[in-house]
Amino acid sequence: MDWASLAGLLLAVAGILSGQFLEGGHMDSLVQPAAFVIVVVGTIGAVLLQSGSVNFVRGIAMARWIFFPPEDKSRTLVQDITMWSTTARREGLLSLERFLDDVKDDFTAKGLRMIIDGIDPYKIREILEVDISTYERRERHGAKVWEAAGGYSPTIGILGAVLGLIHVMENLTDPGKLGGGIAVAFVATIYGVGLANLVFLPVANKLKTLISDEVRRREMLTDVFCSVANGDNARVVEERRLAYK
Repeated sequence: MDWASLAGLLLAVAGILSGQFLEGGHMDSLVQPAAFVIVVVGTIGAVLLQSGSVNFVRGIAMARWIFFPPEDKSRTLVQDITMWSTTARREGLLSLERFLDDVKDDFTAKGLRMIIDGIDPYKIREILEVDISTYERRERHGAKVWEAAGGYSPTIGILGAVLGLIHVMENLTDPGKLGGGIAVAFVATIYGVGLANLVFLPVANKLKTLISDEVRRREMLTDVFCSVANGDNARVVEERRLAYK
C-alpha cells in the first residue's frame, strides 16, 4: 500500500473542504448531482471516444497502481543477477536452466531462455528492445486515459457552467429556480477543475513514472543478459547493473 498517495489525495480534498468551511460555506452547496453527471459522464465519454475500449479498460485497470504499485524486487533482482553471472561463468550458459522455474516475470524468463538457447547477444538485445518498446507503448496508452481525462474535465466543467447559466436565464421570472441553476453552474466548474488537478493529472503522472521505472528495469536486464551471453566476468555484469542506479 502506497500510503503517501492516499495521504496526498485525502490532504488535497481536505484542503478544499476546509477552505469552503472557513469561508462560511456549507458542504451541501458542493453536492450537485446534475453537475457531477455532466462532468464525470461527459469526461468518460470524451476519453472513451479518444482512447477506444481496449486502452480505456487498461487505463482503468492500471489505477490500482496508485495505491498498490508493482512490488519493488530490486534487492532480489541484484541477488539473482549475481547468481546468474557467476553460475554462467563457472558452469556454462546451460546451467542457467535450473533458475527458470523460479522466475515469475515473463520478460526475465524470456531473456534467460534466449541465453540458454545460445542466441547471439546482438539478437537478444534486438528482441528484448522490441519487447520493451511494445510494453512501453501499450502501457503509456493506458496512462494517457487519465491524462486525457485531466484535459477534458475542466472544459466539460465549463460546459456544465454554461448549461447552468442557460437554466438561470430561462427562469429569470421564477426566483425560486435561480439559486439551483447558479449552483450547478459554479459547482460544475469546481468538479471539472478539481478532478483534473487533484485526481486525473496526478494519477496520469504517477502512472507514467511507474512505467518509466519498469522500462528502466527491463533495459538494465537487457544489458545484463547480453553481458552474461557474452561470457563477461561477474564484475563487468555488476558494473553494468550499477550504471542504472
